[in-house]
Formats: sequence, structure tokens, C-alpha cells
Amino acid sequence: MNTDAFSSLMEIPVVGAPLAGGSSTPELTAAVSDAGGLGFIAAGYKTVDEVRREIEHVRARTRRAFGVNIFFPTQLPADEATVAEYAARLAGEAERYGVPCGEGRWSDDEWEGKLELVERERPAVASFTFGCPDRRIVAQLQSSGIAVWCTVTGSTEASVAAAAGVDALVVQGSEAGGHQGSFDDTDAAPVGLLALLQLVRNATDLPLVAAGGLANGEASPPSSRRARRPLRSGAV
Repeated sequence: MNTDAFSSLMEIPVVGAPLAGGSSTPELTAAVSDAGGLGFIAAGYKTVDEVRREIEHVRARTRRAFGVNIFFPTQLPADEATVAEYAARLAGEAERYGVPCGEGRWSDDEWEGKLELVERERPAVASFTFGCPDRRIVAQLQSSGIAVWCTVTGSTEASVAAAAGVDALVVQGSEAGGHQGSFDDTDAAPVGLLALLQLVRNATDLPLVAAGGLANGEASPPSSRRARRPLRSGAV
């Protein structure tokens, strides 16, 4: 997939960011695609059935291309003692509002089920955040006619995703609101979008989508405007 292939997905180089947690709706996804961009369904924190229904709702509203974003299930070590200490500090607030602190648990966010759903429903793009699936999964999706994108926040992550055979990279700078979709949870200082685009371009020649703090055209990096590189926006 070269940069020209973006034109088969969108008329204008704007991607609607998949905002997990409720901000993304089927109506918003369809509206972005109908406006000439590429809308995205956020599959994170939802069940497989919920994502399936959202795909149905989007297709009922638009015939244009759209994508589905899936969380890659990375299980990082947890400091149980620190978590327990933090919960103890919240005990007063929990009692005050009558809402007990939940128990910490890890979930793969129905990873296998969502992969099967996407392969069956065949949206134009399947994108991944917090990690990258292996080459087998990437090739399997591509064989079903689905383009595969991966969010990266550093040149090492970009190299990993490129080695897995993805079609494009969503380069997310430190300006991103909420959180970054990094592969690992580290204390390393995040890199701003302009510098990150240059670092990732040095690591791979894959097509890039710029993301992070892009609420309007004036905020887009000059290099992206010259190259007509798609911009992903989640806060407008």
C-alpha cells in the first residue's frame, strides 16, 4: 500500500480517530466517511456483539469506506502492593459515594472474537493500538481485502510494525489527548509529532498518518501538507 492507495479510502486526507470509551459513535464514523474522510469504529472496551452492531449501524448510514480499531492485548507486570495502597487511599471516597473500589483484573478485550469479526465483516481498514499483531494475523486480514494499520509512538515500534507487514502507520505524537497508544508503559519522554514523523520516516518507507493535537488544518505539520499525508483528528 503506497501513499496513493489512501485515495481509494478517502477523498480528503482526514481520518476520524477511534475514541474508545464512548466518544466515537456510528453516527460520527459515518459522518466522517460521508464527508470524504475515513471514519473509524472504536472497538476498545466493547463486546464483540456491540462492535458488530456498530458496524451494522455504520453500513446502514453510509456506503463509503470505514475502519475498525482494535486494542492489542499487552499484559504488562503490575505492582500489586502499589495498587492495593492506592485503593486503600480511596476508601474514604468509596464510602462517601457508596461505590466500592473494583478489583484489578486483566482482560484481552475479546481479542480473538474481534479479529474473527473484522475478518468476517471486512471493513476497509483494521487498525491496532498498544501493540502490533504478528505477521500471520496481518497477512490473514490482508488476504481478506482489509488494509492493516498500526499506531506507533517511536521508531522502534515502527520497525516492529513494518516487519509484521502492515500497510500503513499511524504516527501519534506527544500532543495526543488522553493517552498515547504505545506498545509499552514506560517513563520515557514522549516525542512531539513533527520530530516523530522524521524519526519514523528514517526507519521505514511505509505510508504515514499523522496524529496528535490536530484539531484543524493549521495544526498539521508542513511536511504532511506537502505530502498530502492523512491527518487523524480526535478533538475538533
